[in-house]
Amino acid sequence: MFFLPTSKKEVEALGWNELDVILFTGDAYVDHPSFGAAVIGRVLEADGFRVAIVPQPNWRDDLRDFRKLGAPRLFFGISGGCMDSMVSHYTANKRLRSDDAYTAGNIAGFRPDDAVTVYSRILKKLFPETPVIIGGIEASLRRLTHYDYWRDTLKPSILLESHADLLAYGMGEHVIRKIAHYLQEGRTISELTDVPQTAYLTDNFIPSQTGEVDAMLHSYEDCKKDKRKFAENFCRIETESNKIHAARLIEPIAGKCTVVNPPEYRTGESDADFAFDLPYTRLPHPRYKGKQIPAFEMIKFSVNIHRGCFGGCSFCTISAHQGKFITSRSERSILNEVRQIMQMPDFKGYLSDLGGPSANMYRMKGRDAGLCSKCSRYSCIYPKLCKNLDNTHSSLLELYTKVRNMEGIKKVFIGSGIRYDLFMDAKGFLSREHARYFGELLQHHVSGRLKVAPEHCSPHVLKAMRKPGFDLFMKMKEEFDRIDRSKNLRQQLVPYFISSHPGCSETDMRQLAGAMQQIRFNRLEQVQDFTPTPMTLSSVMFYCGFDPYTGKKLFVSRKKEEKLKQKDVLLGKILF
Repeated sequence: MFFLPTSKKEVEALGWNELDVILFTGDAYVDHPSFGAAVIGRVLEADGFRVAIVPQPNWRDDLRDFRKLGAPRLFFGISGGCMDSMVSHYTANKRLRSDDAYTAGNIAGFRPDDAVTVYSRILKKLFPETPVIIGGIEASLRRLTHYDYWRDTLKPSILLESHADLLAYGMGEHVIRKIAHYLQEGRTISELTDVPQTAYLTDNFIPSQTGEVDAMLHSYEDCKKDKRKFAENFCRIETESNKIHAARLIEPIAGKCTVVNPPEYRTGESDADFAFDLPYTRLPHPRYKGKQIPAFEMIKFSVNIHRGCFGGCSFCTISAHQGKFITSRSERSILNEVRQIMQMPDFKGYLSDLGGPSANMYRMKGRDAGLCSKCSRYSCIYPKLCKNLDNTHSSLLELYTKVRNMEGIKKVFIGSGIRYDLFMDAKGFLSREHARYFGELLQHHVSGRLKVAPEHCSPHVLKAMRKPGFDLFMKMKEEFDRIDRSKNLRQQLVPYFISSHPGCSETDMRQLAGAMQQIRFNRLEQVQDFTPTPMTLSSVMFYCGFDPYTGKKLFVSRKKEEKLKQKDVLLGKILF
């Protein structure tokens, strides 16, 4: 196995005199299935394309990093990295961070603000005839008009500002293959207007002639003038994104239109296995000379078993990017990856995670696919569990057992967050199987601390967050304590909370602090100050000051001092 080339010298060593695709990323190059640029590169390589990766190019010098490999035969691909570049750079209070987990040495400053836009503009200026395709989470969540928290304004589709030719949103390994093959066959980038899961700008929009549904949105300019129109846009966008058969979205902007083609519905195990089964080295590129990359260190002994999340939390970007529907890997693929990890020289027998966006959604789907095809709910579990959801944990239990019984495995931890509303309600466990799941989780898969996310205790704040009631957390804690005592596990329950979420006041935080003290959580360590990120319900509520679905006004903490005070109340820095 070898790394994809990152320099002219490495390209020449492979005997290549031309590249088909060059990928630019805001992250260091780690050849691992958890890093987007590596996945896209390996997927294209598997189809016979010659691919190079330029990680963290210098945008402040003479642009030699952008010039060094010349122009590819097919296209440039751009991603800001595994995290949005603005989230990477700034705290919730807009303070510049001093570190970057996706950079060798954990050093900040190796990517620009708005990395996708900066990279794309440079490439379009240097190589105006070569197509530029943007993707990854930064581009994906900015495909339409969105609220930018760091500038406190509405911004247009990233396609307008980046000058890119095409945007691939969501998990892009399948759509990028289609695009590459279409260009290989001789189609021009301007002709690729019918590719699912892509967006493009056009000044010559033609309504669908094939019977497909078009959803006309308010223009960017109208949204800037009227918050209610922006809120209406969000509701339509979210509703369509939760459908199996979605409409094409059309948003006028600056005399043009942003067109977003519907996503591709893929939930087969072979669809998920394909990208994970490719020949990754599973290591950082040698160019980093042994410097640690914290994001890699955190996941190098972990296994992702599925994608997507149907939780529908207001503040979360997972469903907007990965989709609501779960795409699970096969047991064969998962066990094979575990075997690969076991061959790593520094592996000591401990898997740090066997999970996903939510650890316990593996292989979950609707019992009747026909009902799912008619559904547009944002969540399958909130405000109550969908009767059509098959929330059995049997496949997950079987997988846990097989992995922990593999020779060479000492312990399998579940580091991803669990959704306890999938196996219990305020009265207790939903079935014996669900009780068994929680029991096995605590006995075999917790590293001494189980992290859960009740987020708050106030009913109106939880409603704004789309999270279950606090009584459910209390019931889960009761069962946790019972099992912990009966098995003499001596484990700790660690709850996560969010401060300054829309709808939450200082009074609500004091209520939460009091509730925690009553149940003897006197030292809270997992408190996240809310950060509005593009394309989430919470960010729309933060900007608009009301719930876009009901029009009901919400209290919003906007000032830095207000936000810090809410967090300090819960951390005990401010006394009652």
